[in-house]
Amino acid sequence: MGDGVPVLQAEKLSKWYGNILGISDVSLEISGGIQGLLGPNGAGKSTFLKLASGQLKPSLGRLRIFGEEVFANPRLFARIGFCPEYDSFYAEMSGRQFIAFLAKLHGFSGAALQEKVAVSLQTVGLEERQESLIKTYSFGMRQRLRLAASILHEPELLMLDEPLRGVDPLWRIRIIKLIKDMARSGRTVIVSSHILPEIEAMTSDIILIHQGKIFAEGDIHYIRGLIDGHPHQIYIKCAAPRQLAEKMIGQEYVSGVVVDAAGGVTVSTSQRDRFYEALLHTIVERSLEVEEITSPDDNLQAIFDYLIGR
Repeated sequence: MGDGVPVLQAEKLSKWYGNILGISDVSLEISGGIQGLLGPNGAGKSTFLKLASGQLKPSLGRLRIFGEEVFANPRLFARIGFCPEYDSFYAEMSGRQFIAFLAKLHGFSGAALQEKVAVSLQTVGLEERQESLIKTYSFGMRQRLRLAASILHEPELLMLDEPLRGVDPLWRIRIIKLIKDMARSGRTVIVSSHILPEIEAMTSDIILIHQGKIFAEGDIHYIRGLIDGHPHQIYIKCAAPRQLAEKMIGQEYVSGVVVDAAGGVTVSTSQRDRFYEALLHTIVERSLEVEEITSPDDNLQAIFDYLIGR
């Protein structure tokens, strides 16, 4: 904001549901651009966004947007857009009817209402299906309809909870571009995901959240440094497991190799890129028949568990 007040400011923010912790002692400031909120499922991302969008009242602490308290502040809601992870549409309405209904709630009428509805549906590619009932929409179409609802009134702050979930590859690219365009137009966008490459495609400013607490925040290179230090376990099932194991043992980027009776090899490495490059060469060089390559540690939960216990 031009007067130096952060767009969003949380101070020792906590929320719990009975004995269940949502978020705990969260303090942060967001001042513009695209801010990625990254964490495994159940980390507290959705709770934070529901607090920030005024749907939940904090148990402790304060949350201000544009310098104003959020909860029970309907005037502020006109400046905020929120796209939830899950929908609760009126399924017997058409897409156009639903967006028009929301436009009326925002105070639009007449030609302005029709324009807002048309633009928002066109932006998410639903103009050709706008008269279809929502109950006939695919999951990806419903996701795009949620996005249309959140941008309808051109909010200054847009919050998106897992916006790419269930969306086909083409629309993933288009939604990422839309988010970037909104930031370039001067809006602030907070986008949550449990998938690092999704966030990385949109922004270099990331907040890591885990078990309801802010674990780290900063530039993507700092976050990447934390994650790349995580020792990965990679499982390869092939026709010649001992031959593969012999090739991997002793390599400087391999810290452990285990061969099981089912024809599988589990390799531990902290240099994942180098390992995969060497693995590919070995497969080609020795004509190995590989059935499966998986990484049980290649997920945020495993990474967070490693970093916290380090």
